[in-house]
Amino acid sequence: MSVLEKSIWTGKIYSNQWREGRGGTQEVSNPSTGETIASIGFSTPDDVHDAAKRAASAQKLWAAVKPTERAAVLRKAGDLLQAHAEELINWVVTETGSIPDKAAMEVYYSANECFEASALPTHPHGEYLPSDAPHWSISRRVPAGVVSVIAPFNFPLLLAMRSVAPALALGNAVLLKPDPRTSVVGGALIARIFEEAGLPAGVLQYLPGGGDVGAATVEAPEVRVVSFTGSTAAGRHVGEAGARHLKRTHLELGGNNVLIVLPGADLDLAAGVGAMGSFFHQGQICMSTGRHIVHADLHDEYVRKLSERAEALVVGDPSAGPVHLGPIIDSRQLEGIRSIVESTVGAGATLAAGGTHEGQFYRPTVLCDLTADMSAWIQEIFGPVAPVLKVATIEEAIELANASEYGLSVSIIGDVGEAMKIADRIHSGKIHINEMTVADEANAPFGGVGASGTGSRLGGPGANIEAFTETQWITISPQIPVYPF
Repeated sequence: MSVLEKSIWTGKIYSNQWREGRGGTQEVSNPSTGETIASIGFSTPDDVHDAAKRAASAQKLWAAVKPTERAAVLRKAGDLLQAHAEELINWVVTETGSIPDKAAMEVYYSANECFEASALPTHPHGEYLPSDAPHWSISRRVPAGVVSVIAPFNFPLLLAMRSVAPALALGNAVLLKPDPRTSVVGGALIARIFEEAGLPAGVLQYLPGGGDVGAATVEAPEVRVVSFTGSTAAGRHVGEAGARHLKRTHLELGGNNVLIVLPGADLDLAAGVGAMGSFFHQGQICMSTGRHIVHADLHDEYVRKLSERAEALVVGDPSAGPVHLGPIIDSRQLEGIRSIVESTVGAGATLAAGGTHEGQFYRPTVLCDLTADMSAWIQEIFGPVAPVLKVATIEEAIELANASEYGLSVSIIGDVGEAMKIADRIHSGKIHINEMTVADEANAPFGGVGASGTGSRLGGPGANIEAFTETQWITISPQIPVYPF
């Protein structure tokens, strides 16, 4: 049987069982064709508050389940993702506009998130604390309770699973609110996978909806932790709401990521890194390369090679045949890309490649002759655009890299020794030497600084345990002491 059998989830939310939401239904479209591919149930804030109560009740029982049994559910979820990979890849292609290779990577990495999380239930969850008092002093990590996960459209399966899997593994219940544009892959699919994996009813609640639903998942009294992945603008609102309601909020936000090409670098290889970093998945990745800083001696040749690669890429419907780039997710996003490129060219930049679109398909674009005050250099474009700026010195490159309010990912291409020295002076959550800015592994900490978020809150046992548990102090005395009162 298909894990995404439409009769199970069409027009429904998942709150203890598949049921109709109070918000009616909404159509989901293929961004390549505009064709309706599914109808999802829509939640309301009342649905969220009811679900949060159910989740709080279910969480207590789930946290009491043996660690090895919780681990088995996570492993089963990973196995199901792999077993149904072909079906799921097709859904990712159709709903998100991904090319098949990107979709396959997303399914594969999501399975890895489940397998990595399956080790968390039996990972050490505390430590012995030396004390002068005649007792044992212990700190331990306990489940936070109910965790809200708000996921974006670009990698909807992976970026939801990155929080859902460890939160569940550590004994929490989860409210999952996906982006309405990708609620099948980013929500219904995950609910079905864990349902088939044997997760008890109520532990995971799938709640598609608009901004009011997202706000409710933060405000619900039962929620203790919020894990949000999305734009910096939206993340500020989530962070403010979380602080107001005394919730811990983990914010994985935008990035205007830097590629630095050092003197002496192999320009053919560097241009490949730059093209992949800027154009992969239409540039719709928080880690996409948004700024190319190139030494003046290499600048013109780098721009030429990067432009040649951009012009050679095929753009089109990924489900209709082999392409390198698919569609921009919707017309609003495309208009934002077009506006930034046109305003930057109007301010004096040179359009070296691209800058055009047909429908939702935007050509990979290279801009040069920029200054650091132009919009394409300052803003996160979230599209297939590579702005290139030349520098005369390494010092200037470092200053430009650090000048942005963002601090998510930096790539340095060239001599490793020189790159290491530069890395020590860069403010960023991730630095990759002779690698592109886009990188993610289930056992590695992930996060940014500044406008890119609240640091490495996800990935690996350390960050995940910190993110989805609370610290509790326990003392044990051999006998009841006598007090003077």
